Parts: sequence; structure tokens; C-alpha cells
Amino acid sequence: MNKYILSCCSTADLSEEHFRSRSISYICFHYELDGVQYPDDLGRSIPFDRFYEAMTNGADTRTSQINVEEYSNYFESFLKDGKDILHLTLSSGISGSINSAMVARDHLLEQYPDRKIYIVDSLAASSGYGLLMDRLADLRDEGLSLDEVHTWANANRLKLNHWFFSTDLTFYIKGGRISKASGFIGGMLSICPLLNVNHLGQLIPRYKIRTKRKVIQAVVDKMEECIEEGRDYSGKCYISNSACEEDARAVASLVEERFPHLDGKVLINSIGTTIGSHTGPGTVAVFFWGKERTD
Repeated sequence: MNKYILSCCSTADLSEEHFRSRSISYICFHYELDGVQYPDDLGRSIPFDRFYEAMTNGADTRTSQINVEEYSNYFESFLKDGKDILHLTLSSGISGSINSAMVARDHLLEQYPDRKIYIVDSLAASSGYGLLMDRLADLRDEGLSLDEVHTWANANRLKLNHWFFSTDLTFYIKGGRISKASGFIGGMLSICPLLNVNHLGQLIPRYKIRTKRKVIQAVVDKMEECIEEGRDYSGKCYISNSACEEDARAVASLVEERFPHLDGKVLINSIGTTIGSHTGPGTVAVFFWGKERTD
């Protein structure tokens, strides 16, 4: 039995089966679809294909982070069982959820002074956040203590690299990540922006690449560039996508060809409803361990 709880948010975009198999607990964000609120519960309330189809058809989406009361109730369920907690939040560069988690922690530690609750900003998102959680589960299963895993998470979180592209700029324009003028020109010229997550955990447009074929090649080239071992990389690679699995599989095939020593096959997940509310359909994201993010 685990002596402490390893926890994250549903925005780590792994499947429920994956979370269960690794003994990783999670708490759900929320989203609205045409004014109706749902939990971001890994596609149970609304399957991902229906969610992205609704967005394509013009449905309005909004997201809301986890509040203090929700975090308090969630954490306390473990504290009552005498368990300590290591909880990683969605990147503070994307969400303010970490603030609610910290307020809940401080309040609960007054009631449970003999327990530990560590809150860590993952500086990560989607299945990159999930890949980080998976590594922490490995360390826990190897016998590392709560304090040791907490220290490792803070020391290594920036080695988790995120690179992604989109073939549909509609929702990046709507969210203000790409200007309307750039989006219009990009659509006319079939430009697919290549973005990453920087050292502050923020989504940053990096390159403008014409055509989907070229951006698929470019994201794998960028992966090789960002890995210390180059093509000898032997770590894991996760990919998440928003209703464009064919594109995700094309990237996965190139990754597996380029990096023959991968730790298993590339794992493809869906971008969940919280992150997907902002990306919309057409995004493919690649996650791997590499050089530390410095900008």
C-alpha cells in the first residue's frame, strides 16, 4: 500500500485506466458547453469526439478552475486516512489553480498538523503533465519517499519538453494567442504554427510553417534538437491530439522511426475538454524528456 498520495488534475490528459493503473489520484476541472457545466472527467460526461464536433459546429465553450472548497474536500479525503499528499497542478502559466490548492493546503494543515501536503507547479500541460506524473509514479514505485519525489519533481520538471502544432487556427485566434490578422493570413497560406511551452509554463508561438506535411516533419526535427542524446533517446514519448488522430499517428510513426531506442511505443491520448476548449480541434502535441527549458 502506498504511504502517500500522488495527485494531479484531470488536465494531465491521461485515460482513467492509466491513472488507475499507476495509482495516481486526480481532481477534475470544469467546462461549459453552450452554457451547461460539466466536469472535465476524461471524456465520461461527453465523449471527446462529440465535444470537438460541437466546437466545430459553433458551440460556445468556457472553462473554470478548481476552487478552494473543492481542493479542501479532495485533499481532506486522503488526510482522514492518514496519508500525506504530493499534488502537482496544471502550469501556473495557463491556470491560477495552484493558488486555490495552496489556500486549501494552508487551511488543512492547521487541522492536520502532523500531515504533509506538498503543492508543486508542474509548469506543464496536457499529456506532458501526464508524462511527468508517470515518472513520479515510477520513482514512488522504486521506493523513493514523499520528500525525495517532491525534490525530484521540482528539480526536473523543466526537462519535460512540449512541442505542438495546429491545423485549425480558429480557437487560437478566439483565445487571443494568435491575432486575427495573422490568423487570416495563416489560413490563406496554409500556415500551421509550431508552438511550445516555455520555462514559465506559458504557451508560446515559435515558428510559422506552411502545410501540415512540413509541420509534422518540423515537430519531430524539433524533438531531436531538444534531446541531449539525439536519436539515441531512450525515454518515453507521449502525444495528445484534439480530434485529429490521423495526424497524431503520422507524428508517432515518424518519432518511432527517428528514435529506435524509445521506451515503448509512443502513447497517443486525447487532449481533454479543459485544454481543448482553448485549442479546439486540429492540435497535435508531442511530449518528451530533453534539455531544460530556459526560455
